[in-house]
Amino acid sequence: MQQRVEAAAPAVTERIDNATGRLRMRRLRQNDWTRRLVRETCIGADDLIWPIFVREGGGEPQPVSSMPGVMRYSVEGCADAARRAADLGIPVIALFPYTDATKRDAFGTEGLNPDNLVCRATRAIKAAVPEIGILCDVALDPYTSHGHDGVMIGERIDNDATIERLCQQALVQAEAGCDIVGPSDMMDGRVAAIRYALDEAGLRDTMIMSYAAKYASAFYGPFRDAVGSTLKGDKRTYQMDYGNSDEAIREAAQDIAEGADMIMVKPGMPYLDIVSRLSREFGVPTFAYQTSGEYAMIMAAAQNGWIDGDRAMMESLAAFKRAGAAGVLSYFSPRVAESLRRG
Repeated sequence: MQQRVEAAAPAVTERIDNATGRLRMRRLRQNDWTRRLVRETCIGADDLIWPIFVREGGGEPQPVSSMPGVMRYSVEGCADAARRAADLGIPVIALFPYTDATKRDAFGTEGLNPDNLVCRATRAIKAAVPEIGILCDVALDPYTSHGHDGVMIGERIDNDATIERLCQQALVQAEAGCDIVGPSDMMDGRVAAIRYALDEAGLRDTMIMSYAAKYASAFYGPFRDAVGSTLKGDKRTYQMDYGNSDEAIREAAQDIAEGADMIMVKPGMPYLDIVSRLSREFGVPTFAYQTSGEYAMIMAAAQNGWIDGDRAMMESLAAFKRAGAAGVLSYFSPRVAESLRRG
């Protein structure tokens, strides 16, 4: 009796085909060309913003020890990096300064200097490669002796006093030729104040990419090494709590209402849910910053032979696009663009 039941039962493959209408999902995965043909998310050079670090002096680029493959460039070196970016099809360079300790003070005064490192690098890049976009960070932390993003009153950041200085910083950057200012300080009301200051100065075409959702994160360590941060303590009184998601909606809504042209989420990979929520909720260009810590982890694991670095690099960037990011700030940018060119 048992034998007759088994003989009458259809084969396993037939049962599967009948149950699914003969659909085999693996048919579209069996060849490289079919995988490419039906791929939903692709990363291209146009999706990349390349953050670079500028330092005083000349000579060859200096390596950042905690970020293998990342360099600090002289002002002239920034122009060379911009030429490389333009050749690779990368549309935007983001500038961050390694400010000499002798030029840092409690108020971040050097950030307001129209001849500071960022402004000189901006002018050099625009002279060499006028067609490339430049994004400049608006925050006082690279210029303060205490390493915080604003003016300190005792142990507290003075929000409104900080905003006054951020407006001046944004103005000198825009006047130097910066195309996009990126307020990363997380002070309340800074986007509206910067937009007003730019417009009043006749700089209405200067764009604002707000760090709308910037979290107090452990993933910034190598970046602070790269800019020579002197931070004592943490930034949890103004950067966001990593347990919060709804708060990111409120932050982004406020920045957009105040005049932000684009918004950003930082860090990137641990916050893909935030990238997805903001891009869907507001429909404005939403960017992700693949932070120094994210970069350093991939590089360290690759150097130890634990992962395939090139594949992990591309997979990580595709994840940002899949989540809804219009583009990504990544230290991998030139390496990715070169890989794409090779095919």
